[in-house]
Amino acid sequence: MNATTYGLDIAKRVFQLYWVEAQSGEIVNRRFGREELIGFLARRPTGRVALEACGSGHWWARKIQTLGHEVILLHAKFIRPFVQTNKTDAADARAIWTAAQQPGMRTVAAKTEDQQAMLGMHRMRALLVKFRTMQINQLRGLLYEFGVTFRAGRLAGLAEIRARMVELEEALPGALLSSLQDQLKRIDGLQSDIETLEKRIGAWNKQEAACRAIAEVPGIGRLTATALVATMGQARAFKSGREFAAFLGLVPRQSGTGGKVRLGSISKRGDPYVRTLLIHGARSVMCHAKAPSAWQTKVQARRPANVAAVALANKMARTAWAILAHGRAYQKDYVSVRPA
Repeated sequence: MNATTYGLDIAKRVFQLYWVEAQSGEIVNRRFGREELIGFLARRPTGRVALEACGSGHWWARKIQTLGHEVILLHAKFIRPFVQTNKTDAADARAIWTAAQQPGMRTVAAKTEDQQAMLGMHRMRALLVKFRTMQINQLRGLLYEFGVTFRAGRLAGLAEIRARMVELEEALPGALLSSLQDQLKRIDGLQSDIETLEKRIGAWNKQEAACRAIAEVPGIGRLTATALVATMGQARAFKSGREFAAFLGLVPRQSGTGGKVRLGSISKRGDPYVRTLLIHGARSVMCHAKAPSAWQTKVQARRPANVAAVALANKMARTAWAILAHGRAYQKDYVSVRPA
């Protein structure tokens, strides 16, 4: 007998579960509390529990797996077309159950605690970098109102501000000068916090074999390696490197009708943070590679710089997937062979 499939709509306190009893054919759409749901699933026979890959979805996936069930994580955009009526918890649970029954439905691999923690540190670092940039830009703008300008660049600009502090004491009112010194301290504090997070990310990069393996790929450093591994989850969850690149939004958007397919700009789906890291890494390779590959040279010769950077980022993502999915080491001159 086939295992029962459950459609679970999760929230903070209210959880809706939809399923069909295998023996009687009865349709059940029931609301649970948090502990009540865990207890109910613990008592039920082994089945398949489908839910959205949304907030707390990966924690619920790990929790339900410990209860003996198979978990299916689905992207929310694949579930929305199956909502037949107005959007309610009951309608969402039924839509999740229906989507899980579709053949060939794409799923999301459940992330481990370490992978989620790493992504959390990346998010905190990104926000601190944004705060630091905002503080420095505000500082430049305020000083420009008093006719004071500085060199471009974060390090060069801050160094010049500190070197010209005597000049600023004469050019600025006393109240603003005190606030300027306070803001410089805040920027130093942000920089210290960013460096602390980067050390923790670097430590995980050293101890994780998957990170060390893909860090050999040109253009992939410790930030990109840790973010890629944490975002990918399980490499085998993707059928191919191209599917992983499409997951990151690094493939052309397709639009077709009447048998004619048009390719546009990249889709920009998936995580923009990881995509940005890959593209920045590709730009670094394009500018600083001592011995660029023949493929890279040809792409740069016939395509604009931005297009070539995205193409190289796509290749880096596919290479990283192949290394992790097949357990291989990076080979600079490796030539892939299409299976017959």
